Parts: sequence; C-alpha cells; structure tokens
Amino acid sequence: FAAVYELSRLLNTGLDRDTLAILMALIQKGVNPEALAAVVKDLRKDAAEQQ
Repeated sequence: FAAVYELSRLLNTGLDRDTLAILMALIQKGVNPEALAAVVKDLRKDAAEQQ
C-alpha cells in the first residue's frame, strides 16, 4: 500500500491515505476503476461548486 500511496502523492491526486485505501478496496472487490475515477471527479466538481 505504501508504494501505491507514494505514487498517488507523486501524481498529485489529492487523495489521502484513508480515501485511497477505500478506493483500492472497492477496486479489489470488482468495481470498475474507470467508473470509480469518474465518481471521484464528479464528487470533487460538486464540492468545488458548493464552495
């Protein structure tokens, strides 16, 4: 997990360790990674619009 988190940090994803762990668990359970990425983008967009 440390390597994945470091890669995430280097890519400036803005994901904290807890969020990244949840996303990884969902992917391991079979959630489509591209669909999950789209959801994260939409949530970030909505959050930015709320501010």
